[in-house]
Amino acid sequence: MIFKRCVIEDLDTLIEISRSTFIDAFEKDNNPEDFKRYMAKAFNRDKMRKELLNANSLFYFILLKEDGLVGYVKLNRKDAQKEQFDVNALELERIYIKKEFQGQKLGEKALEIVVDIVKTQNASCLWLGVWEQNTRAISFYQRHGFIKFAEHPYIIGKDEQYDWMMKLDLV
Repeated sequence: MIFKRCVIEDLDTLIEISRSTFIDAFEKDNNPEDFKRYMAKAFNRDKMRKELLNANSLFYFILLKEDGLVGYVKLNRKDAQKEQFDVNALELERIYIKKEFQGQKLGEKALEIVVDIVKTQNASCLWLGVWEQNTRAISFYQRHGFIKFAEHPYIIGKDEQYDWMMKLDLV
């Protein structure tokens, strides 16, 4: 598994994988109109370009030698984080593996690499938000030492959903 830091020339590929993995993961669980509005807002070209150019947002493509691009990760530090808890915390905003590569322990290996990256940033903890109804993801993070410490709303269109906020202490 190789992590490749995304650069501005990767924008189109980043948008494509962001959209396709999010659709695969959540479209079936949401109102079609709400989901369509959310997708147009969250993954539009201008927004994704701005995020990619933000020095505090770190995007990485996940590549396999044989298969090429299989997923991506987005980490946020400092003011790029959705919420501020600790000066030295980093947020794992996204970790997505393409549907056809799920079930092969790639998420597990990717999370190990993420933790190694975060440790190089001298972070005290890694935190994330995971949809409260995504029990598979919650179990995955719990197995890897994350604990729930709060909840926050996550809006898809007009639908207010809730994310569990989970963290992994690194000190």
